[in-house]
Amino acid sequence: MSVTGIFLILFLIVHATVNGMIFFNDNGEMFNFYAHFLSHNWLLRIIEVGLFAGLILHIIQGLMLTGQNNQKRPVKYSVNPGNATSKWYSRSMGILGSLLLIFLVIHLSHFWLETKESLYVTHKEDSLFEEMKEVFSQLWVVIVYVCGVIALCWHLIHGFQSAFQTLGINSPKYNPLIKTIGIAYSLIICFAFSMMPIAIYLGWIQ
Repeated sequence: MSVTGIFLILFLIVHATVNGMIFFNDNGEMFNFYAHFLSHNWLLRIIEVGLFAGLILHIIQGLMLTGQNNQKRPVKYSVNPGNATSKWYSRSMGILGSLLLIFLVIHLSHFWLETKESLYVTHKEDSLFEEMKEVFSQLWVVIVYVCGVIALCWHLIHGFQSAFQTLGINSPKYNPLIKTIGIAYSLIICFAFSMMPIAIYLGWIQ
């Protein structure tokens, strides 16, 4: 879980950086340039296969871990200590992960499938920026995306620190720093992702 999680954390940096090109507000020219480069580079296509493999493995590991935890304690505690021993989001990683999976399916259907259809089936050049403007012109889609990003933020806040702890990087000396970096990373990445649909819907990005 920790290795695949860190791999996906690194991917989110790249994903947010490329998508963030829309904030240059140049009619999507820079964003489309980098999106075209990423989708037509054979090396990055191979990496994309590894990305999906890592994502699928992360999901399977999460389901297995949740199942193992439930088997080890089929009877719940008679008294729930609440936040005294753990945060609610650390106890809800399964639920957050399930919400993220639903969001991911919606996200891929909106953008990834369209891009692959143009690349391998129709062989026509499409503007991913125009697709973003069309998708995020609908309020319900914007709301779904913002809710998905909020779930991602809570998932990352716990997952970031947990990944390093699983790898053995766990000491009173470094834990506060890792926790701070994890929270900062989660908030910055998720703020950037949430502002993209909001900015397009409100017409801030042309």
